[in-house]
Amino acid sequence: MSAAAIIEPVAFRLPKPSVEIAKLSKRLHRQVGHAIADFKMIEPGDKVMVCVSGGKDSYALLDILLSLRERGAVPFQLVAVNLDQKQPGFPAEVLPDYLRSRGVPYHIETQDTYAIVKRLIPEGKTMCSLCSRLRRGILYHVAGELGATKIALGHHRDDMLQTFFLNMFFGSRLKGMPPKLVSDDGKNVVVRPLAYVAESDLERWAEYRGFPIIPCTLCGSQDNLQRVQIKRMLREWEQQHPGRLDRMFNALGHVVPSHLMDRNLYPFADIKATGIANQHGDKAFDADDADCAPSVATPSLAGASWASPKPSEEIS
Repeated sequence: MSAAAIIEPVAFRLPKPSVEIAKLSKRLHRQVGHAIADFKMIEPGDKVMVCVSGGKDSYALLDILLSLRERGAVPFQLVAVNLDQKQPGFPAEVLPDYLRSRGVPYHIETQDTYAIVKRLIPEGKTMCSLCSRLRRGILYHVAGELGATKIALGHHRDDMLQTFFLNMFFGSRLKGMPPKLVSDDGKNVVVRPLAYVAESDLERWAEYRGFPIIPCTLCGSQDNLQRVQIKRMLREWEQQHPGRLDRMFNALGHVVPSHLMDRNLYPFADIKATGIANQHGDKAFDADDADCAPSVATPSLAGASWASPKPSEEIS
């Protein structure tokens, strides 16, 4: 495995932002700051390994974390890691050139998982599961060798909602994609700082920043994926009812176990009438909550130092 590289940065210039881009920058930095603070994703002294695939999401994650680190609210180290899976036509020089332009310590891990996936998965079948497992194991190993205390992934709000519906529709489980978790090997803490960010905002940010996007020729070309269909469904819902995705996402953080059906989470068998009025009790014959409930509040804004980057640092 090659050692992490630290290269002197070269000039990284952008056109003067418009008012709309300035607003977008402020929103992105605020949302990432809130997510980090709400879930204590990054703490003083952390070494954060940012997994950079060459897609818009991981570029944006690295970009915003660099900006927040420059602010200095919480001191932490950062190293970018890319897994070169030896996909045919992969432009191996693109990411190193970009990372050098940003002055980012980086490591390129080369493993021919492409050949393994193509050998084991029949033509036309979904490759994502095996590819993901192979990639995950390799990145966990790299994190240990680099001494990383956190692994940062570029999943955003829409990814988390898609995962929730995939698990419900095809796995019969109310299970989503958490913003922070301990990895299945028990040795790593994985964080998703883009948890509060909409994919449409990341698309606009990537276009403005001019990230050198590298298309995925393995899983990205599979149009028959269930996730692709779920993504299309959610986008149609949002077009028909603007704000619906935000409300669904907020619902993931406002769970009422007594109004679901999991007996491991709520003691349904032990419920008895107490004879004491309870304003928070069930109103079985009232109108549906959706007919009269106000909008759910956005997640808490704990940690103002993360949540409010200085204007001069929002666009670098």
